[in-house]
Amino acid sequence: MIVETLIGQQRFSFDTSQGIEVSVRLDATEVGPNCFYAPPFDASPLVSGSFIGDTRKGSPVNFYNVKLNPHGNGTHTECVGHISEERIAIADVLKDSLFWSRLVSIYPEKLENGDKVITAQSLQEIAAQLKDETAILIRSLPNPEEKNRWMYSGSNPTYFEPEAIELLVKAGIQHLLTDLPSVDREEDGGKLLAHKTFWNYPLEINRNNTITEMIYVSNEVDDGQYLVQIQIPSFQLDAAPSRVFLYKPK
Repeated sequence: MIVETLIGQQRFSFDTSQGIEVSVRLDATEVGPNCFYAPPFDASPLVSGSFIGDTRKGSPVNFYNVKLNPHGNGTHTECVGHISEERIAIADVLKDSLFWSRLVSIYPEKLENGDKVITAQSLQEIAAQLKDETAILIRSLPNPEEKNRWMYSGSNPTYFEPEAIELLVKAGIQHLLTDLPSVDREEDGGKLLAHKTFWNYPLEINRNNTITEMIYVSNEVDDGQYLVQIQIPSFQLDAAPSRVFLYKPK
């Protein structure tokens, strides 16, 4: 299907059959990706008496139970309900699904303590170029395909300094997508400064903002402007697993 859309003062078209998936598919037969010591994703047939919900075991249908932790298993999208006492559901926040975006690739800076951080300085030039984009996808470098299976727990992964997040918010970004397991340091004493900065919590909260973590953008996909689509199930939770596509407009 060819869809036309107006972005700023320009009209673009894109082909919905040519989407580039940048989310990680969960597979119970494989390891990862996983973070924050969450139990692994699991999918197994329902067993009830003599019934086993697997066609390979004589069942007329496949009938599986699924267990996952949205924040710890693969690509997921979260809202401010992740850090607020108020129960805010991602299904109530993400009412639109298609956003004008920019994909950028960034090498994190290594601090004296060994931490790898995406800094405001590394985003300054990029933020200055943003105009009509309301979403940004940040691909951290290097970018091996193994990211699809990494076990991040206890590894102190790359994270964002709050000043970098503030720069993006001031540039009009409402939807931040990253291949990192969290925008904050794995162990930060519960400060969550990057999350709080993005949602301006607990002041005048940016309630419509979302963060999508643990995407994977192949090296074959060039940096630049895209339409990004974020698909989620209708979960009454602060976060949900998500499927993300990029479309190159013409």
